[in-house]
Amino acid sequence: MQNPNGTILQLYHAGRLAAALRAFESLPSSSPASAAAAPAPLTAATYAALVSACSRLRSLPQGRRVHRHLVASSSSSPDAQLAGNTVLGNHLITMYGRCAAPDSARQVFDEMPARNPVSWASVIAAHVQNGRAGDALGLFSSMLRSGTAADQFALGSAVRACTELGDVGTGRQVHAHALKSERGSDLIVQNALVTMYSKNGLVDDGFMLFERIKDKDLISWGSIIAGFAQQGFEMEALQVFREMIVEGSHHPNEFHFGSAFRACGAVGSWEYGEQIHGLSIKYRLDRDLYAGCSLSDMYARCKNLDSARVAFYRIEAPDLVSWNSIVNAYSVEGLLSEALVLFSEMRDSGLRPDGITVRGLLCACVGCDALYHGRLIHSYLVKLGLDGDVSVCNSLLSMYARCSDLPSAMDVFHEIKDQDVVTWNSILTACAQHNHPEEVLKLFSLLNKSEPSLDRISLNNVLSASAELGYFEMVKQVHAYAFKAGLVDDRMLSNTLIDTYAKCGSLDDAMRLFEIMGNNRDVFSWSSLIVGYAQFGYAKEALDLFSRMRSLGIRPNHVTFIGVLTACSRVGFVNEGCYYYSIMEPEYGIVPTREHCSCIVDLLARAGKLTEAANFIDQMPFEPDIIMWKTLLAASKMHNDMEMGKRAAEGILNIDPSHSAAYVLLCNIYAASGNWNEFARLKKAMRTSGVKKSPGKSWVKLKGELKVFIVEDRSHPESEEIYAMLELIGMEMIKAGYVPKHSWKHAIVDHIDSDLFNEEMLAEYESWYLLPTGLLLGGYNDRSKGGSSRCQNG
Repeated sequence: MQNPNGTILQLYHAGRLAAALRAFESLPSSSPASAAAAPAPLTAATYAALVSACSRLRSLPQGRRVHRHLVASSSSSPDAQLAGNTVLGNHLITMYGRCAAPDSARQVFDEMPARNPVSWASVIAAHVQNGRAGDALGLFSSMLRSGTAADQFALGSAVRACTELGDVGTGRQVHAHALKSERGSDLIVQNALVTMYSKNGLVDDGFMLFERIKDKDLISWGSIIAGFAQQGFEMEALQVFREMIVEGSHHPNEFHFGSAFRACGAVGSWEYGEQIHGLSIKYRLDRDLYAGCSLSDMYARCKNLDSARVAFYRIEAPDLVSWNSIVNAYSVEGLLSEALVLFSEMRDSGLRPDGITVRGLLCACVGCDALYHGRLIHSYLVKLGLDGDVSVCNSLLSMYARCSDLPSAMDVFHEIKDQDVVTWNSILTACAQHNHPEEVLKLFSLLNKSEPSLDRISLNNVLSASAELGYFEMVKQVHAYAFKAGLVDDRMLSNTLIDTYAKCGSLDDAMRLFEIMGNNRDVFSWSSLIVGYAQFGYAKEALDLFSRMRSLGIRPNHVTFIGVLTACSRVGFVNEGCYYYSIMEPEYGIVPTREHCSCIVDLLARAGKLTEAANFIDQMPFEPDIIMWKTLLAASKMHNDMEMGKRAAEGILNIDPSHSAAYVLLCNIYAASGNWNEFARLKKAMRTSGVKKSPGKSWVKLKGELKVFIVEDRSHPESEEIYAMLELIGMEMIKAGYVPKHSWKHAIVDHIDSDLFNEEMLAEYESWYLLPTGLLLGGYNDRSKGGSSRCQNG
């Protein structure tokens, strides 16, 4: 090549960058060893063109070769002094920055014998582009201390660094410096400032600055539209997008459309989205990768998966992000089969799934029917080597929990090496949702000793389990940990603590924490305490709290009224309870729910107003549930109203024919009223239908262990001694004046045909009807560390 400089420059200016670099590499002097023998040394302009070509092509290996050639040429040609050329140095810094090599850019900068403002701006930009925002601000400060005036490029990069760091305070200082140096009106600086303010939540400041820009460009419009969309001001984003179209000076690009589609998806505005979709077709951007993916996502967020799929298939070359987006769209809606079809198509396209793909598929696996597919996905992710990704394993754990396979969820949990807080929260939530509170407490004791720090989700799960088991000591431990970890000021956690203290019967602790909260209290704080007092029969305290709450102007919610109505029911305040029920909707806009109606049924039934309670049930706007009928049935037994009891029991059995409590209570009503024939028929119906009374159980904490006792279970190693003690207690009760209802047996023998009731049925009935309430015989099950004693009758 006779004139390499002319050839390379001609190719470069013609836009044939790769050809220019091939021409350079064909030179005999392209290796450093032979650079000294080069017959035609390259000029500074040629090196600048080569470095620029590498920068534009993002080709780091070729850029390093050009750099080495430049250094070798400089050492062999003292006249040229190319290596010390400031302009070439600036080009090299820019090239290394764009090729993701900020350390090399900094090395070139540090070795430059002379620097100008472009040098500083280039090295600052190189660090910002590669996630080194802190280093970029350090360089900007060094630039100012050196006495070099910052140009618009250095100021713009400094503002972008503040944006990445979320450091609005330093950003304002840079803004002030720009104004002082009369660079504040430069478009590059203004656009960067609009982006900084908008992305960091100061949308009003960003919009004010945007409106002051005289000659807005595409970046100006895109910055404010994206800022509005990202900060939750979707309608404002769409309005600015519309103004841009109406103004007509600039045609929107794929990024403007992407922000507009995201705004439509966030507000679920399908109509706006369709209009903007049509506009994107006009500008031929609907098939663009970025805009097309945003369009597909918009339709998915608007629950129009068919249009989302059509938009996705129109993308010319969908990448992994696009595929993950459409797979996740179907997964979120629980459409596992469709998600798997798309997953198969993605694999056929040659793309390798990543952790996001697998997590999306696992999200779609819900319920026992999806467990098979969940296990297949589990096997596949192991094959991909993703079983070491903690986020994937967390999704896998949650999948097994949603599919009701708690043992597999526990296996996954124990196999995760680097467990994080999400891992622990997932397994704690799984155990709580599957009614294994004792496992929650066991895991909490392990979590408390492990590396991940607890958050409020972890503690709320533990508190829920503690309330279930009445484990007061654990509640105190959680409270102490929250105080130590600085979580005690978290309102949600404090409310849960109040609720749990109340459920464990420690109303003094609940009230103490309630008072400590002070101005941090909300309606949930008040409601938790009111319900707690009401459930334990402290009606006056509950109603006084309600009055105090209203006097402070705090509007009650539906839970508050459940507590108020429960309090009235406990002490027989029928008129007051009916009054509070009557003002719920007119004064507070709270439409009564089933829970409120259940409270009214309980209020009337406890007061002996069974007819009024039945009429109330008949007049409700929705069908009564089992709880209402059970309330009426229990009251019928208390007031010995056989007809009302029969109606209530029928109501329960119509909903759940296998509900043992209805049979038991109705049997008790028949027995108490001497209607033994009906008693016997009902008992025989129970046996024929296979209905059995659920055994009662109780538990008590003894020497740090939770002992669980179940009726007629003799698994406890000291069951003989327990039964002997129960018999002794029963004899002492009789001596103290307790009179067993022995008349039932003679009544059955004297008045019932033998085909309705035999000796085996007499013995069975004796086991669950005549024993004094609370003498739960038998069994033992050491489940976990436990709390104060509790009793639960079946």
